[in-house]
Amino acid sequence: KGMGELHLEITVDRMRTELGVEAVMGKPKVSFREAFGGPIELVYTHKKQSGGSGQFAEVKMVFEPGEPGTGIEFSDEIVGGRIPREYIPAVEHAIRTESRKGQVAGYEVVDFKARLVDGKFHDVDSSALAFEIAGKGAFREAHRGSRPKLLEPIMGVEVVTEAEFLGDIIGDVNRRRGTVSEQGQKGPQSFVQGQVPLSEMFGYINFLRSATRGRGTFTMEFDNYAEVPANLVEKLMEKEAK
Repeated sequence: KGMGELHLEITVDRMRTELGVEAVMGKPKVSFREAFGGPIELVYTHKKQSGGSGQFAEVKMVFEPGEPGTGIEFSDEIVGGRIPREYIPAVEHAIRTESRKGQVAGYEVVDFKARLVDGKFHDVDSSALAFEIAGKGAFREAHRGSRPKLLEPIMGVEVVTEAEFLGDIIGDVNRRRGTVSEQGQKGPQSFVQGQVPLSEMFGYINFLRSATRGRGTFTMEFDNYAEVPANLVEKLMEKEAK
């Protein structure tokens, strides 16, 4: 993993020179994430009968988006023994496992709250496995029904070059769906700072060399995850699949 093409190239070069490992570089892939689009409540019932003992589990759950960086917050709000205590960890395990593959494009689902508020069980047919299956089904249906979002990594970018090239640099940042947050002087040179989606930064070093006649440098580091505009989701997924 790396934060850009140059970072990956350096890593591959170190593998070759320090470890004697030859590596073939493919096209870099962006580490997208997914999120719940809004709060949603649902009841999911898993019921299977095939002769003899069957499988039965029912969960009522509420899912809602969390604050960025809070991860997965699971809460057990069962009262009155509606679900036996020994089955509840299976539901939580199911939620955490199923969140690794979202319903938009199969990316990890992050930063959400999952509340187990009610349920039903059967004395004979219920088991931890049945409740795990119910938990997975509840997550899939809830995420799909919440109008889920695709999130992309946004990079903090700084370009240092001569003042005469700033106009081209700023215009290019805007074309890459980025925003400029600051510009000014660093000694005899000028700088531009901003935020740009990582998916738009591949090949940037070649642009910078051309635009500044080799007299520009840039640094880039992860800043945050932000929602991909709805009109660009399909286009980005097609681009990633190539």
